[in-house]
Amino acid sequence: MNKNTALHTSPEGKKALQGATGFLSEDFLLQTETARQLYHEYAKRLPIIDYHCHLSPEVIARNEPFANMTDIWLAGDHYKWRALRTLGIAEKYITGDASDEEKFVKWAEAVPYTLRNPLYHWAHMELKNPFGITELLSGDNGLEVYAHCNRLLQQPAFTPQGLLARFNVEMVGTTDDPVDNLYFHQQIAASPLDIKVLPSFRPDKALNLSGGEAFRKYMLQLSEASAVNITSIDTLLEALQQRINYFHENGCRLADHGLAYLPLPGNNTANLEKAFAAVLSGNDEGVAAYQNEFSGFILVELCKMYARKGWVQQFHLGALRNTNARMLQVNGPDTGYDSIGDFPQAASMAAFFNELESSNQLARTIIYNLNPADNAAFAAMTGNFQQSGIKGKMQFGSAWWFLDQLDGMKAQINALSNMGLLSCFIGMLTDSRSFLSYSRHEYFRRLLCNMFGDDIEQGALPADIPWIGKMVQDICYYNAKNYFPLD
Repeated sequence: MNKNTALHTSPEGKKALQGATGFLSEDFLLQTETARQLYHEYAKRLPIIDYHCHLSPEVIARNEPFANMTDIWLAGDHYKWRALRTLGIAEKYITGDASDEEKFVKWAEAVPYTLRNPLYHWAHMELKNPFGITELLSGDNGLEVYAHCNRLLQQPAFTPQGLLARFNVEMVGTTDDPVDNLYFHQQIAASPLDIKVLPSFRPDKALNLSGGEAFRKYMLQLSEASAVNITSIDTLLEALQQRINYFHENGCRLADHGLAYLPLPGNNTANLEKAFAAVLSGNDEGVAAYQNEFSGFILVELCKMYARKGWVQQFHLGALRNTNARMLQVNGPDTGYDSIGDFPQAASMAAFFNELESSNQLARTIIYNLNPADNAAFAAMTGNFQQSGIKGKMQFGSAWWFLDQLDGMKAQINALSNMGLLSCFIGMLTDSRSFLSYSRHEYFRRLLCNMFGDDIEQGALPADIPWIGKMVQDICYYNAKNYFPLD
């Protein structure tokens, strides 16, 4: 930090800083001269296309200052919440009724204990950019960091739109339910903001036949949003098509799905109709037996709609959700109790894609795995369904969730390099609810350049810096810009 905003550290904090030679320097993670050249000359200044995230379009549209650092940095961040629980911190300071300042101090006290977890890197990268803090965060300076950042958060450059501009974001792809009226997207589109904020269609709730009252309630919401009375599978598909049309009119060009695995489509529509009708009437008896066939049938029909619109479809596969029933009751979903699942993936994925390919209705597709054991299978699968005339139509997506750390990203890059063509890869995304998570793009770019730099200096790749620099730029920006139909 500069002299006007300098923080004070304890002797222990100063010692830690003195022992952190090279940590978070301009050459952070760049271990060779070649890596440094690739990053600083080719990757560093490229814009960001964040084609999948969970930022709130309402927050972007309103563009109001964040209340404080806890509001922007800790709220909704289950990565941090899991770390705090592991340290035995009381839930009061995580999702409970402690003050925002108390929650921030508990997090500051926890950070030194996150060494070798990606949270340690992310926390300090996010404090450095945009807040200019280069000291190591701890309980000793937590209150000072909190006050310093809170002051900055009241400035125009630190509003939601200000931060997007600061991080050089060109496009944001939010995640939106089919029943959303997209009001805030419309506000953003009509505003002077020159950053594209586009909705993505996320129809997971429409697939959950065994969801009981929640599913029936959702069918009523979908009926109202689409102006279609849903009484059958045909009318359900009509309602979903209406919403796809509406989303398309409002700039949507991507769909996303979070599933344990791709379901096998059912062909016995008569049985599916009976099961659907029974559920709509309030009878859930035996419905679990039809869940996979129903979700597979509806999803295949949705994918055909996406193909007709020219959309890109994304499948996030492999999460084992809501594993802690007691805490699900206390805190609700998406609060840090999901995990890596070990579901079989390859056979059902091949059958699903083949069903669409057989009628030439397989849209551009991105698949993401959560289990690292599936890296090779996912990377190999994309090669089965590529298409002449479309560069990288099938994409093995970037390391996701538990895997978007150095080891996970490196493993994904290596699997893609070995089974496919890294040169066609569309690169990183944030998949985050935080406006400070754009450092993950920097994290990815530094790692990518370091991997290429190592290969060049070891003689495994030629020292053709202009050509490899161009490839780095393609992976970090240009491939995504050309892949998505954003115009």
